[in-house]
Amino acid sequence: MRLKDRVVLITASTRGIGLACVKKCAKEGARVYMAARNVERAQEIANALNGVKCVCNDATKPETFTSMVEDVVKDAGRIDVLVNNFGTSNPGKDLDFAHTDPQVFLDTVNLNLRSVFMASQAAAKHMANHGGSIINISSVGGLVPDISQVAYGTSKAAINYLTKLIAVQEAKHNIRCNAVLPGMTATEAVEKNLTEEFRNLFLRHIPLGRIGLPEEIAEAVVYFASDASAYTTGQVLTVSGGFGLATPVYGDLAGRKSRR
Repeated sequence: MRLKDRVVLITASTRGIGLACVKKCAKEGARVYMAARNVERAQEIANALNGVKCVCNDATKPETFTSMVEDVVKDAGRIDVLVNNFGTSNPGKDLDFAHTDPQVFLDTVNLNLRSVFMASQAAAKHMANHGGSIINISSVGGLVPDISQVAYGTSKAAINYLTKLIAVQEAKHNIRCNAVLPGMTATEAVEKNLTEEFRNLFLRHIPLGRIGLPEEIAEAVVYFASDASAYTTGQVLTVSGGFGLATPVYGDLAGRKSRR
């Protein structure tokens, strides 16, 4: 029960990594609040879990990143952990640098950044009296340049830096801020948006040789939410099976026989 009685707010939490975080944090004893646009769907999920409630967060309405925090504090009396899981991209429009419409780029960066900035700012105000942990779900795409999704990658790189800024500037209030950077993860979004051919190509560059599970990302979140990381802040932790760690030609060489 590493999170016993801690009040945890998780955005974009009705599926994928967000839902895995909800379930894991609840299992660890936390009082979890699911932030979602579809509150009815979230409530159906919450009804099947112990210690889970719902608040409204519609990413297209910036004010809800603040109001969801206020709703949690009003109901629970405090907030101890914020998990900024929301993030978006449109692979059909978020292309390479030469072909991405400027408005698509600006809209994506704005949406992804403000979700973290506004929610974190609102939560930090309430954490200032007792400390807390802010955990940003970023992406390896914010570390390693890709051949497409220029807006998504830029926004995640900015979130990585914002994580460090928050960590430095809020440390005086005993507020920690860290980021978890998933690699390719077995979520519904990956199933819908990536072809099997692309997934197999990507796997060639993952030393551990498999796609990650949402539950494995949730484990990293619980670590940053718990006292186990009480002396850890400003860190950008990749949970990607080693993607981006090896030489760029790893995928071409890994299948060949060892020279030893």
